[in-house]
Amino acid sequence: MIAMQYNFALPADYDMTIIDRRIRDKGPLLDNLPGLKFKAYLTARKGDAVTGSRENLYAPFYVWRQEEGLSDFVCGPGFAALTESFGRPQVNTWIVWRADTSVDIRSAKFATREVIAIDPHTPLAELRVEESETAAQAISNGAALASVVAFEPTHWTLVRFRLLAEPPKDLARTGLQSYNVGHLSLPGIA
Repeated sequence: MIAMQYNFALPADYDMTIIDRRIRDKGPLLDNLPGLKFKAYLTARKGDAVTGSRENLYAPFYVWRQEEGLSDFVCGPGFAALTESFGRPQVNTWIVWRADTSVDIRSAKFATREVIAIDPHTPLAELRVEESETAAQAISNGAALASVVAFEPTHWTLVRFRLLAEPPKDLARTGLQSYNVGHLSLPGIA
C-alpha cells in the first residue's frame, strides 16, 4: 500500500465554502474507485478552534492498495481538473507499514496528520514494529476510526494519520495538523 497527500494552502480571506462545494460535488466521484482503500477529503480553516489551524488548507489524504491506483489517478482527468483549478501540487507519498480501518469509519468527522523526521540512527525494523503496533491499538481501543503509519526513504519521514469521530485533543503537539473531514471515498459505497 501507498499513502499520498497533497496540500493547498489558501489565502487567509479565501472563501472556504468554495472548497466545501467542491468536496460535496466531486467527492462521490471517487467512491468505489479501483485500488483505493480510502480518500479523506480534508480541510482546515484559519482560526478554527476545533482544528487549531493557522491557515486555510485543502489537503486530501489517500491510501492506495497498489501504486497503480495512485499512478492512474495522478495521470487521469480528475487530477488534471484539480491542477487546472489550483496548480500542480507537490504530492507527498509514503510506503504504508500499516493501515487499519474500523467498521465505523463512515463516522469520521476529523483527522490528524503528523509528519516526523526519522533519526539517521533509528533501527527501522524496530520502528516499524513499534509504530505498527501503536497504529493497530488506535483502532482496537477505539481512539481512531482509521489509523495509518507509513514512511518515505527520500527525506526519511514517518507519517501518522488518524480519522476520528470526535475533535482531537492534542492540538498543541508540534508537527500535528488537524483537519475536518468533508467526505470519505470508500469501497462499497452505493
